[in-house]
Amino acid sequence: MDFQNGYLLNLICYLPLVGALLLIFGVKKDNPTAIKTVATVVAGLDFVISVPLWFLYDPSGAEFQFATRAEWIPSVGVKYLFGVDGFSVLLILLTTLLGFIAVYSSYTAITERQKEYYIFLLLLQTGMLGVFCSLDFVLFYVFWEVMLVPMYFLIGVWGGPRKLYAAIKFFLYTLVGSVLMLVGILALYFYNADGLAAIGLTGLGNEATFDVTTLFAIAPQIPPDLQFWVFLAFFVGFAIKVPMFPFHTWLPDAHVEAPTAGSVILAGVLLKMGTYGFVRFSLPLLPDATVKAVWWVGALAIVAIVYGALVSMAQKDMKKLIAYSSVSHMGFVMLGMFALNTAGLKGSILQMVNHGVSTGALFLLVGIIYERRHNRMIAEYGGLAKVMPLYAMFFMIITMSSIGLPTLNGFIGEFTILIGAFHHSWVWALFAASGIVLGAGYMLWMYQRVFFGEVTNEKNKGLSDLNLREQWTLIPLVVLAFWIGLYPKPFFRLMEPTVERVMARVEVALPDRDTASAAVDAIATVPETAVHADVE
Repeated sequence: MDFQNGYLLNLICYLPLVGALLLIFGVKKDNPTAIKTVATVVAGLDFVISVPLWFLYDPSGAEFQFATRAEWIPSVGVKYLFGVDGFSVLLILLTTLLGFIAVYSSYTAITERQKEYYIFLLLLQTGMLGVFCSLDFVLFYVFWEVMLVPMYFLIGVWGGPRKLYAAIKFFLYTLVGSVLMLVGILALYFYNADGLAAIGLTGLGNEATFDVTTLFAIAPQIPPDLQFWVFLAFFVGFAIKVPMFPFHTWLPDAHVEAPTAGSVILAGVLLKMGTYGFVRFSLPLLPDATVKAVWWVGALAIVAIVYGALVSMAQKDMKKLIAYSSVSHMGFVMLGMFALNTAGLKGSILQMVNHGVSTGALFLLVGIIYERRHNRMIAEYGGLAKVMPLYAMFFMIITMSSIGLPTLNGFIGEFTILIGAFHHSWVWALFAASGIVLGAGYMLWMYQRVFFGEVTNEKNKGLSDLNLREQWTLIPLVVLAFWIGLYPKPFFRLMEPTVERVMARVEVALPDRDTASAAVDAIATVPETAVHADVE
């Protein structure tokens, strides 16, 4: 592991927490200007501090970088261990950017209990960043659970008419998955501990540990039966967060009832925590179970792609339509990941970023019109391009990004996933392609009904176009959409070490003899630190 610049991750992770404490103890409730200023400065500074990760991360090495290690609870083998690879860097940058946009977009959307609102937004930021930085399972689990609390209150206090139902449903679903995930973590912990011969599980380590890098090193010796049960426990926890079909039912309620910033963070970052868990833990730690699960995980992903798209077509509420589209898009991510080849995994990781950019922007755009009309029903609109031309332009760009128009980010991710899916099975590629067609259908149909034609509703004739603040919440996401769509090479280069390390571990478990032989050769060429999980 590379411990240079280890302070950087701690600074990025805990700066929002410092900002939340500053709001709690240093700013009065009756000073909304100061509250907004402190929250915006802290969130903006956090993004600025995270930008050097892009330039300082060395993609030529497979080891975790910017690492920090300290004893935390030595009696049970718990360490404070931070570190990132290229995959984590991408998600951290996405999190800090969307976190700043979420704060900045809330100026006029939130008028009550503003101090508490911005405190919870900043606490949520620390929880999400901690998940992407943690390399100790207990530390990871703590941040995973901490993140639930502020999102619960953001939905339950500042949400829509059914906010309590949506908040409780979100909390219970995620909590059930978290408890099962904890059981899987404990199984790995005890497997690596001494003294389990009585139940047939003899660990390889000298002491019990939750250190992920140590567990990576013993992963090839984990028995297939244990791998299966741990994979199943992890699967439920991560699949609920993705969310995969049939664990998706909490998502539309949470999205529809959440405030705009909550929906942006939920779609842009929280859903990625589930797919992050699969790539970071399930695939490299449990390769045999992963290979055996491919057919049914792939089937669930295909159902999510088609089902999410078809249900989106039937929606009358713009926000609910975008929520169900997330089910379809995240199905693409899972399909590329479980194609278990380099192209599919690269496309899956890039599409995580793409979905955060495009769907986060779509929720921002729906929130903007909701502030003006307090109505999200598609039938209430029509002809908005004449009244709000700038708004219509931004909406069109993001719509094209979401459906995968060439030159925009969605195309690169979906195209790469299709390549990976076709290498695995042409049937997978066929169903994935049908999801793209359906996606274009429901997005263009919504755009046509909202923006084209005559302005028939008198309430829409006096609507104001985007102001400068609203434009600046959208411009960074539009720039990212074009950057990834036109020049994705830097993003693929950043994730290369992670993809090589994960595939080197998974491919040896594939049943195909030629593939397995090629995988053995690949492992021989991957740096020693990658194969042995960067254990010092």
